[in-house]
Amino acid sequence: MKIDPPSQTPRETWSSSFGFIAACMGAAIGLGNIWLFPWRLGRYGGAAFLIPYLLFVFGLVRFGLAAELALGRREQRGPMGAFIQVFGAISPKLGMALGAVPVLAVTGILVFYTIVLGWIMKYFWLFLTRDISGMDPVQLFEGLAGHSSSIPWHVLAVALTALIAAQGVQGGLERINKAAMPLLFGIMAILLVRSLTLPGAMEGVIFLARPDWSCLGDIHTWIMALGQSFFTVSLGGMLIYGSYLNDTMDIPRAALTTAIMNSLASFMAAFVIIPAAFAFGLDPAAGPDLLFVTMPKIFDAMPGGRIYGSLFFFSVILAGLSSAINLVEVPVETLMDQLGMTRKKAALLVACGSLAVGMVLDLHMGAFEKWVDLFTIYLLPAGALLIAAAMLWVLGPQKALEAVNKGCRRPWGRPVILFLAWVFVPTCVLVLILGIVLGGIG
Repeated sequence: MKIDPPSQTPRETWSSSFGFIAACMGAAIGLGNIWLFPWRLGRYGGAAFLIPYLLFVFGLVRFGLAAELALGRREQRGPMGAFIQVFGAISPKLGMALGAVPVLAVTGILVFYTIVLGWIMKYFWLFLTRDISGMDPVQLFEGLAGHSSSIPWHVLAVALTALIAAQGVQGGLERINKAAMPLLFGIMAILLVRSLTLPGAMEGVIFLARPDWSCLGDIHTWIMALGQSFFTVSLGGMLIYGSYLNDTMDIPRAALTTAIMNSLASFMAAFVIIPAAFAFGLDPAAGPDLLFVTMPKIFDAMPGGRIYGSLFFFSVILAGLSSAINLVEVPVETLMDQLGMTRKKAALLVACGSLAVGMVLDLHMGAFEKWVDLFTIYLLPAGALLIAAAMLWVLGPQKALEAVNKGCRRPWGRPVILFLAWVFVPTCVLVLILGIVLGGIG
């Protein structure tokens, strides 16, 4: 049962395969690659961590990504519209209610994600415009997070994100990612060379390359690898990009390319950060402080550190912004689809709503942390689970297989879809449960 959207405006599409893949890479490559992956790699066994991580990414998650993209393409709607259509024979109202979960999850993440993006913009500006040598990185960060000084940068991050979304799929999302992704990898390559040529950096390389096999006996290593792999490709937020596809795109191939490039970005970030940390005697497993405390210390001590610090934080802006525009597109499309709003009005409304909530979080780190936990531990995994279940259980294996195989050079067989239905969907349940029990794994 197909239900026509309120707006009869022809649906936007990607202009090219490269534009779509660049956008998928941009959505997948974000703060998690540069912020979370390096310290998790350092804390959970170095190269040993890669065994469960790569197993989950390429043995499970990339298939789930393809299924999510295929559902979006099949229904030609965002999460809420797609769910209304999928559940049409059962209950469109139920579909709307369930489809609201991924929309709310992604919107909630947008609220705090742009706050963090604003912090990164502030750091970039500091390195670009002044000498921060001798400044205490801890005091610098504590003077930003939870204080009104972060608000102008938060406003800038939201405004830039909404402005790009207002330009449309081809003029905004696709154009920025076509430029941002090559530039991001280029900057990371420069930083990689600099990091690896620092005195003492090879100790960091050896640390990463020498696996600590004992970590594979620790269940937390596997749990963190599962969480990292599950969220690293933005599962739960990629359906929207699939909805702008035509039937000629090879979705499984695009999903594999996204997974490969996303992993490459994570590896490059690790080999930029960890060897540099060793070179200056800092903790390579410093946890979340790695980005805002450890890295400024490294650049402060590094010859030419101001230049390399500027490049580093600019690369993080590119990664964060490319993911933020993926996040904002979900609520923007929902307002366009369900209420018939123009794209510009929808982008403005989402920006204003995001700021109204976000400014409260700017000033209260306790509320910020609770908000992050609510949307990352509960709602986003629940949204990803519902999308997977809608595609693989409600539509059923045969329709799911047909949706994935359109335009596919090497079509999937039925066993792959059955594997996803009876392994991937239960894994989504497991990720949700583990996140709640452990207080977050992604």
